[in-house]
Amino acid sequence: MQIEQELYSGKAKTVYTTADPDRLILRFRDDTSAFDGEKTAQLARKGMVNNKTNAFIMEQLEKAGIPTHFERVLSNNESLVKRLDMIPLECVVRNITAGSICRRLGVPENQDLDPPVFEFFLKNDELHDPLVNEYHIRAFGWASDEEMATMKRLTFEVNDVLKQLFMDAGILLVDYKLEFGRYHGQIVLGDEFTADGCRLWDAATRKKLDKDRFRQDMGDVVEAYEEVAERLGVELD
Repeated sequence: MQIEQELYSGKAKTVYTTADPDRLILRFRDDTSAFDGEKTAQLARKGMVNNKTNAFIMEQLEKAGIPTHFERVLSNNESLVKRLDMIPLECVVRNITAGSICRRLGVPENQDLDPPVFEFFLKNDELHDPLVNEYHIRAFGWASDEEMATMKRLTFEVNDVLKQLFMDAGILLVDYKLEFGRYHGQIVLGDEFTADGCRLWDAATRKKLDKDRFRQDMGDVVEAYEEVAERLGVELD
């Protein structure tokens, strides 16, 4: 599958059209950013690691019956995906307190959440991805009630699959975000699942293995991403 033209360039990925109107190519770049682009860096190998890790995760979810946009890996940094009509929402699940929920609610980090917490955020960098609820979504027409229910159901199904997958690798799935889109009338998981969009801690030591290492100037960002991939059994070049 050949690239035709650039469709969109985000903070860490570039999306290209192909000759097939239903297929896109995702290129995972080595760019890294935090705090809505206020902090940026180039980290060698990051794009390759994220591309291979995302492919592995998406394949595991497909095996579990969760529909995704992923088709196949094309190269170290590129994958072929279905073209979705993206819904402008992020679906977040929190299994352990960390990040913004601690700041918003004044709760300590590292508190187990049972049941897990689900939250919707509006995907809008200029507004810093604000927290929204079903009433906002319904009023502004971002998604229907049926679509919201499907996104919630699929997000928790992802949680069931990935919590166990990571735990088997000695890793805690602290929290994560998912994005969904419409594909010929079906709600399908889109975007990516990598250490850029979730929090992962070593189960024994609580060592951070995700983008918090970049946000908090802890160093060894790509090395942590590679450790996650290797524990999961992802083949890296």
